[in-house]
Amino acid sequence: MTRRTSVEPVAASAVGGGFDHECDVLVVGFGCAGAAAAYEAASAGADVIVLERASGPGGSSAQSGGELYLGGGTDVQKACGFDDTPDAMYAFLEAALGPHADTAKLRLYCDESVEHFEWFRERGVPFKPTLYPSPVWMPMTDDGLMWLGENAWPYNTLAEPAPRGHRPAAPGFAGGLLMEKLAAAATAAGAATHTDTQAAALVMDGGRVAGVTARSFGRDVAYRARKAVVITTGGFVDNEEMLAAHAPVLLGHGKVSDGLDDGSGIRMATAAGAAVRRMSAVEIALTALPAMVNRGMLVDGLGRRFINEDVYPGHYSVHAVRHQPGPYWTIIDEEGFESVPEADRWGLRPSHAAETLAELERELGMPAGALETTVETYNRHAENGEDPYFHKDPKWLRPLRPPFAAIDPRAGFFDGGGGKGTGAAGFTLGGLHTTVDGAVLNNSGDPVPGLYAAGRASSGMHGEGYISGTSLGDGTFFGRRAGRAAAREENE
Repeated sequence: MTRRTSVEPVAASAVGGGFDHECDVLVVGFGCAGAAAAYEAASAGADVIVLERASGPGGSSAQSGGELYLGGGTDVQKACGFDDTPDAMYAFLEAALGPHADTAKLRLYCDESVEHFEWFRERGVPFKPTLYPSPVWMPMTDDGLMWLGENAWPYNTLAEPAPRGHRPAAPGFAGGLLMEKLAAAATAAGAATHTDTQAAALVMDGGRVAGVTARSFGRDVAYRARKAVVITTGGFVDNEEMLAAHAPVLLGHGKVSDGLDDGSGIRMATAAGAAVRRMSAVEIALTALPAMVNRGMLVDGLGRRFINEDVYPGHYSVHAVRHQPGPYWTIIDEEGFESVPEADRWGLRPSHAAETLAELERELGMPAGALETTVETYNRHAENGEDPYFHKDPKWLRPLRPPFAAIDPRAGFFDGGGGKGTGAAGFTLGGLHTTVDGAVLNNSGDPVPGLYAAGRASSGMHGEGYISGTSLGDGTFFGRRAGRAAAREENE
């Protein structure tokens, strides 16, 4: 077993040869949260250095779909014909990010969401005032707004539905464009970037965080932070040992990351007395296409439905992986499959097809009669536009007729899975316990002097649920607050 690298804090008096660099605010990690923190700290007049272990900014944020969960009445929402309020946004997110969402952070996020949207626009992030109306994990268009389950039961009973998935104007993976704009804004505000530099441990001056030690091109480097250190190093999905200890549900599944979400920032902070929160919370994405699932059904390995398929796809993914026996299958008929627009098929083809459900059951290894019973019940109610078991929206309800097909999520999107893996991937949501201003708390609930955190290195708004855009959204929102608070920090 590989020995873990020590993250024990280093006393300032023990930094041999003195500090190589000094600044007011030291940001560790240059993803979306780090960019937001660096921008705000530098704009507040602080001397800022950003450390990034890779050769440039971006991290997992740059490889993401770029969705930002924003609402409350943005210009894009208004242009698309939707009236939204912070209260409606809060009602949806409290339920969708729960149980046990962080209501203090969530309330602030919803109340200031329109301002946060304008902050992105002022940083040069473009948004088209157009809606992508179809259910999808991620549009391959540059439309600026998408639905993320707000119009599905039970969420449509809690508040007037409004789409809140805001997307930078780039087709497909828009995270690169988002990070390009945010990194440029942080640099223009005066933040200096030290790339290929990996933080190793926090430096302590008495009980106060005073900097970090790091490694860069094989040599030790020491950084002094006169005001504060802000940790924005991402989650821990790439650390198998931490997953086994805190979030074992993701073991054996794919990882949604840039490969560097190893929990190092969390470990450094806990070694210096920081507390963690909700370390078992995770996001899970099943490679089952909403456009197909909605037109058919999603079943478990025993041929049973278990959720209304028109919910945000992350919700059916979590329900499947956490609570249902696999493997999971999208069941659809020929009419349903042919009605899916080509662009929304993502290259997927059925792995099994049959004229009868009995034959399909045998091919999928399901108990005899199980899928037949599921489809018969579904069809009987669909004839009347009803789904009394799970309340799927009537617009997706119609009886399924032969021939039938099954699509295996393990095949991956765009034929990328090749039948390997589980068909599920995810990332961690838990992390350092922080205030709404990003101050890291210890196990007594008191701030660790000089230490802040944001993004997936911290525990944000999430309880046990997730919605696309709430990582980039809360990472930047609370990253901004952490950067401003760090710049105000008084070194006592």
